[in-house]
Amino acid sequence: MTDSPVGPVRAHDPQDAARTGMVQLLDQHGVRHPHPEYEVHLGADELLGLYRDMVLLRRFDSEAEALQRKGELGLWAGSRGQEAAQVGAGRATRRHDHVFPSYRDHGAVLTRDIDPLHILSIFRGIDHGGWDPVATGVHPYTLVIAAQMLPAVGYAMGVQRDGAVGTGDPARDTAVVTYFGDGATSQGEAAEALNWASVFNAPVVFVCQNNQWAISEPVARQSTVPLHRRAEGAGMPGVLVDGNDVLAVLAVVGAALERARSGGGPTFVEAYTFRMGAHTTSDDPTRYRLAAEVDAWREKDPIDRFRTYLTGEGILDEEFETRLATESEQLAERLRAGVAAMTDPEPAAMFDHAYAEPHPQVLAERDEFLAAWEQHDAELHAHAGGVA
Repeated sequence: MTDSPVGPVRAHDPQDAARTGMVQLLDQHGVRHPHPEYEVHLGADELLGLYRDMVLLRRFDSEAEALQRKGELGLWAGSRGQEAAQVGAGRATRRHDHVFPSYRDHGAVLTRDIDPLHILSIFRGIDHGGWDPVATGVHPYTLVIAAQMLPAVGYAMGVQRDGAVGTGDPARDTAVVTYFGDGATSQGEAAEALNWASVFNAPVVFVCQNNQWAISEPVARQSTVPLHRRAEGAGMPGVLVDGNDVLAVLAVVGAALERARSGGGPTFVEAYTFRMGAHTTSDDPTRYRLAAEVDAWREKDPIDRFRTYLTGEGILDEEFETRLATESEQLAERLRAGVAAMTDPEPAAMFDHAYAEPHPQVLAERDEFLAAWEQHDAELHAHAGGVA
């Protein structure tokens, strides 16, 4: 425990979570254990699919960071260490479920077959994501903390009013899932979203990836109780799951989504994990956290854990690893080429979709902007001519 101007900061020990009933199917050493409430039954191909998802996510993440360091992206928010939490939750959804991500949920989005270049275009600053939310069920990234939570609840209430909940028809019943971090639980939008979801029994699952640090603030600065217990005050179930155990996350989020689809209402899931890298590429985590903490969590690496399990079961072999390594390299090459080929949008494009129909004020602002842009261009050319 250390002191600060506003009081003591208590370090969070992963074992504290285990003592509070954390759901875990694979322990730190890759040994599978039965659980009285949660279980998944997957074939070898499905298990290898989860492993592939996590490995490709990590390569995507490392390549995106490298692209940012080269000046190709303006910023990057990494997901290293959180692969199991994101892939497990993402693979628990059905095609007609709807996903409301934050800015770090690349794994959850990629499991919905979103082109990874559409994610990188956001961080290059040329659009808000190139996918169609209606066709994919994946809504745009939200960079404002907790801002996606209330729209997720609103969408879930709309699904409910459309009669797409509790019908017993798997092709119709729909759930909504929203992802956020531990720091987001301190925002007012989070409290409002939990309350509205509970009061209206909305079919929404809140997946909190507790990665221990909200930028430089430890989770102890966000809450004096485990985050999943926030659900008690809102009147919904709260579940703590080992966020580095992809099978446990898949089981817990899958059960919560099924509960939502059947009309059982919302659930709060806290995935207990760790952000191994920086908050973003503009952050230096060595300024606020100890190397010993990072080393302790490195021993719980979600990919290493799952690899150990699959190898021990005779499911993962050298041939699959070789093919996956080749696929990872191909992904990296595609990302580098795709980002290099991205072009800047037309300046006036930002006005095109502000409203569904033409709006006089927006049109006037567009004309004013274009006039200023033309004047700026003219001044640049005149200056260049004078210098020459």
